[in-house]
Amino acid sequence: QQASVEPSEIEDIICGIVTQVGEQGFVVPRLASLVAGFPETVPGVTVNRQCGSSLTAINMAAAYIASGMRDVVVAGGCEIMSKFAIGAEWFGATLNNGQPAGMPFGPKYLERVGQLTDQGQAAEMIAEKWGISKEECDEFAYNSHQRAAKATQNGLFDREILPLEVEDGEGGKRVHKTDETIRPDTSMEKLAGLKTVFGTKMITAGNSSPISDGASAVLMMSGDKVKELGVKPLARFVGSAVTGADPVLMLTGPIRATELVLNKTGLAMDDLDVIEINEAFSPVPLAWGKEHHPDWEKVNPNGGAISLGHPVGNSGCRLTVTAIHELHRTHKRYGMITLCTGGGMAPATIIENVR
Repeated sequence: QQASVEPSEIEDIICGIVTQVGEQGFVVPRLASLVAGFPETVPGVTVNRQCGSSLTAINMAAAYIASGMRDVVVAGGCEIMSKFAIGAEWFGATLNNGQPAGMPFGPKYLERVGQLTDQGQAAEMIAEKWGISKEECDEFAYNSHQRAAKATQNGLFDREILPLEVEDGEGGKRVHKTDETIRPDTSMEKLAGLKTVFGTKMITAGNSSPISDGASAVLMMSGDKVKELGVKPLARFVGSAVTGADPVLMLTGPIRATELVLNKTGLAMDDLDVIEINEAFSPVPLAWGKEHHPDWEKVNPNGGAISLGHPVGNSGCRLTVTAIHELHRTHKRYGMITLCTGGGMAPATIIENVR
């Protein structure tokens, strides 16, 4: 609707979802398109690259379009973490005989990687390896909340949030139009006083991203189709990269993904005007920063996942949308998006403002 494009033009919908169970099972983009009134000829597919799922959906859509296999694709992601915990598809699954299905990490995998770590433990291991202190983690989280609170107060997210009418639990309704996890009143003292979690010494709920729900999508099309339909694009897809990383440290992938995408596009760190790196835990962007030395004013300028939330299947697309609007607001040119993922991977994407 916003692009004034008929749904019949859409050739595919690619949706990133991590926990594909219950309401998030089957093929959500196919079901959603039919409920939305799209023609039955519009197909859909779900993809899972953990926290990088929806950015992978965008990168896949771009590859389809660049190859000439598609001209118009919707890409995005969604996740309802308030209903479905990460791993729900393993813990609740049963075999045909009724026995528990078990975990996906078998003996051969353990033999290869040596040990299993959860993401909180991996975050602390990263902090220790890169010499990041608990105070630095808390300071990063504090700044995330302050930036997000200021951006919300100034209406910077109004252009990218679709207000949603929801039931309030008391028989009434209210309009949901701002992120609920921002804590403008937090302080370094409050963050320092939080209990550590995951059996770590420095990872707390305060310097970790919160459980969140969310959905987002972008409409992508070829240059020829843009001209044919008379659409005014928001941004141009410049290039992407994806990498694997140490599966034990798990969350270090953005370091190499950034190097790869810059090399593929012929750009340098100084060429980037907005950088959206997912704040799964404070040590992730802090370690990335120690390797790439960015101008921190360009990094998550309006806050990140620690304050805004991290609905895992959705985050990559949300970061992309946020980067696009920040480029428009500041009249700048290039933006980069990257996320760490479970299992030790990371996609990265560069976009260009064409407004």
